[in-house]
Amino acid sequence: MGFFLETLIGGLMTGMLYSLVALGFVLIFKASGVFNFAQGAMVLFAALAMARFAEWLPALTGLDNKLITNALAFTGAMGVMIAVAWVIERFVLGRLVNQEGITLLMATLGISYFLDGAGQTLFGSAIYKIDVGMPKDPIFLFESLFQGGILISQEDVVATLIAAALVVVLSAFFQYTSTGRALRAVADDHQAAQSIGIPLNRIWVIVWSVAGFVALVAGIIWGSKLGVQFSLSLVALKALPVVILGGLTSVPGAIIGGLIIGVGEKLSEVFIGPMLGGGIEIWFAYVLALLVLFIRPQGLFGEKIIDRV
Repeated sequence: MGFFLETLIGGLMTGMLYSLVALGFVLIFKASGVFNFAQGAMVLFAALAMARFAEWLPALTGLDNKLITNALAFTGAMGVMIAVAWVIERFVLGRLVNQEGITLLMATLGISYFLDGAGQTLFGSAIYKIDVGMPKDPIFLFESLFQGGILISQEDVVATLIAAALVVVLSAFFQYTSTGRALRAVADDHQAAQSIGIPLNRIWVIVWSVAGFVALVAGIIWGSKLGVQFSLSLVALKALPVVILGGLTSVPGAIIGGLIIGVGEKLSEVFIGPMLGGGIEIWFAYVLALLVLFIRPQGLFGEKIIDRV
C-alpha cells in the first residue's frame, strides 16, 4: 500500500507540472481563439533567459546575494517575455486578425521555430542550471503507518504548491476582472469585441504576456529539475494530450487533465509496464487523449460548439 501511495503522489505532482505548461495553451486559446504551438518554445526561451541572467548578473554587478540575483533575473526574464509578447502582436498576430484558424496555427508554428533559434543565438546552446533554492533532498513520510515510509520529493511538493497557487490566481483573473472578461469576449468574436471598443492589440499583448509569465514559472520549475536544455521544449508535447483531455477552453480542465495523465502514466508504467516490457509512460497520455476525442471531441470540460444554420 505504501508503494502504491508513493507512486500515486508522484503522479499527482508530475501531473500538476504538466498542467502548468498546459495552462499556457488554454490561456491563449481562451482569450484569442489561437492554438499556440509555440508554448513549448516559450517555456524554453523564458528558462534560458532566467538561467543566463542569473549567471551574468553577479559578473556584471558584483552581487553575491543569490536571492537578490534570482529576483533581478526573474524580473529581467519577465521583461523579455513581455517584449516577446509585444513583438508577436505587432508583427504577427496584429496582421492576421480574423484570418482562418489554420493560418494562425501556422503562424504560431513559425513563432516556435523563431524562438528556438533566437534562444540559441542570444543565450547559447549548452545545458544551464537554474538554482532558485528549491529543496532537492527527498523526505520520508508516514513511517509509523507504512514500513519504510513514503518517499516524497520536496522539490516536487514546492513546485506543486506554486503551480496550484498560480492556477487559483489565473482562474480569479479570468472570472472576476474586467480585463479577464475582455479577454473572453475577444475569444468569442474578434469583430464584435472591436465593435464595442475592446482594443484587440492591447488584449493580445496582455494575454501573451500572461502566457509568457506562466511559461517562465514552468521553465524555472522544469529547469530546476532537469536543467535548461533544448529538449525542455519537448515537455510541451506532453501538455498537448492534457489540453485535449481537459478541454481547450477550461482552466480547471487543464488541471484535472494533467492530474489524470500524471497519475495514469505513473501507475501504468509501474504496475502494467513490467508485463508489457515498459515504455507505457511514453505513449499513455496520447492514447488516452485519442480515446477521449472519440467520445467527447471538446474534452471533458471544454465547451460544446453548436453552429446554427
